[in-house]
Amino acid sequence: MSKLDKNGQNGPFYELDRRRQKAVIMLFEDELTDEEIAKAVQRRRSTLDNWKHEDLFKAAQRQYRSIVIKEDYESKALKKLNSLLNAKSEMVQLQSATTILKMAGMLSENDTPELTRAKVRKAIADARVAEARAKVLEDNGADVEEALDRLLTRLDKEESKDEHGRPADS
Repeated sequence: MSKLDKNGQNGPFYELDRRRQKAVIMLFEDELTDEEIAKAVQRRRSTLDNWKHEDLFKAAQRQYRSIVIKEDYESKALKKLNSLLNAKSEMVQLQSATTILKMAGMLSENDTPELTRAKVRKAIADARVAEARAKVLEDNGADVEEALDRLLTRLDKEESKDEHGRPADS
C-alpha cells in the first residue's frame, strides 16, 4: 500500500476496513478468482459479492484505480502526448493537444477546438438575437406607451361628458 500512502488518506478507499481495502486491491490486480480473494480476506464468496454491490465499495474501487493509474501511467502518458505534439501529422498533433487540455481540465470530455469555436459563434449569435429583441421591445414599448396615452386621453374626454354626450359643467 505504499502507493496509497503518498496520496493522502482520504476518500472512499480509506473509509473501508482493511479486509475490504485488500479485496479492492486484489480485484484491481485481477490475478485471482473471486473465491480466492474471499478466502484471502477471510470471508465467504457471498460476502465479497455483497461488498461488490455496495456504493462505498464501488467508489473505493474507482479511487484505487485512479490512484494506481495516475502514479504508474500518467507521467508516461503525458511525456508521450508531449512528444506527439511534434508529430508529422497535424491530426495527431491536434489530438495530443486536445487530450492534454482535457487532462488539465481546460476542456471537457466532449470539447474539441472546433466545438469551442462553434460555441463562441453561437454565444455571439445569441447575444445579437437578445439585443435585437430588446430593441424591438423598446420600440414596441414606445408605441404601446403612445397608444395608452391616446386611450387615456380619450377616456378622460369621455368621463368629462354628461349622459347626453355634452361637455359636463365644471
